[in-house]
Amino acid sequence: MSLITGDFDESVVVRAARAEVIGRAPSTVRLLADSSATGGALSTQRVTLTNGADGARPHHHAHSAELFYLLDGTAQLLSGEQLVTAERGDLVIVPPGLAHAFAAAPSHDADILIVITPGVERFEYFRHLERIAYGKVPPESLLDVQELYDTYFSTSSTWTNAREAHPAG
Repeated sequence: MSLITGDFDESVVVRAARAEVIGRAPSTVRLLADSSATGGALSTQRVTLTNGADGARPHHHAHSAELFYLLDGTAQLLSGEQLVTAERGDLVIVPPGLAHAFAAAPSHDADILIVITPGVERFEYFRHLERIAYGKVPPESLLDVQELYDTYFSTSSTWTNAREAHPAG
């Protein structure tokens, strides 16, 4: 079975200067390649978090695995009920169906390459998050698009306790 479902017969090249940037410090997302650019093989973003900033609250993907590669800094990741501290060069892969979350570790910055495979069209999801951040749509509007973006929100006392013990900032 192939993960590639559409046309993907040429290299995908994304120049740093041309990547769409969502947000600003303490949380910046660079949209690198969406699922449509890779024939469904993957989608990828680069997330930069400063000074202990939150990345994503607990959620899972029903159909996709998510890979986190620490380009620089230190991050906290939730994988199931396991809290992982990842540093530069570390790799964490979360299988489909397992709840996970990520943030910069308290008082640290984190620069993370994130890959979801098989890919899901995610660029519009991040644009939606930006609209929420700027008060253009309510946070509850994410509940209406969980299935579309294969992102299902959950809660985790492990994550909540870890983040409350050392709030960003």
